[in-house]
Amino acid sequence: MSTLIPNRVCTRLEKTAREAAARAYAPYSKFRVGAAVWAGSGKIYGGGNVENASYGLCNCAERTAVFTALAAGERTLKAVVVYTPTAKPTAPCGACRQVLNEFGPSAAVLSICDTSARLETTLESLLPMAFGPERLVPGMRR
Repeated sequence: MSTLIPNRVCTRLEKTAREAAARAYAPYSKFRVGAAVWAGSGKIYGGGNVENASYGLCNCAERTAVFTALAAGERTLKAVVVYTPTAKPTAPCGACRQVLNEFGPSAAVLSICDTSARLETTLESLLPMAFGPERLVPGMRR
């Protein structure tokens, strides 16, 4: 389990991330990634990676989960769990870190995989001195 995410929530996040990976659209890489975000409302949203024949138009699982939460009206994130079908856990990419920062600058981040190995950290640790909305809008607070 996680030291940063309550056990009952962590279990649900991990299950949602694994289920999202099973539904990912990855016909080119065959690398199915799933993510789940815990929103400020307490709801959990999942998403899988979505590939495209024009590789630059692909979308990572983390961003799919965040965008799903946003489409449902969420604006804050407390945590994200990322599942990869690997022996070692994989942290979110730079683009995903930046999107996560927009809505959860102090979010917990847990990466899980096909073994018992885990990577538990915070977004602040993964993206120090992040560029966020407060840099663009004077007085804006998160």
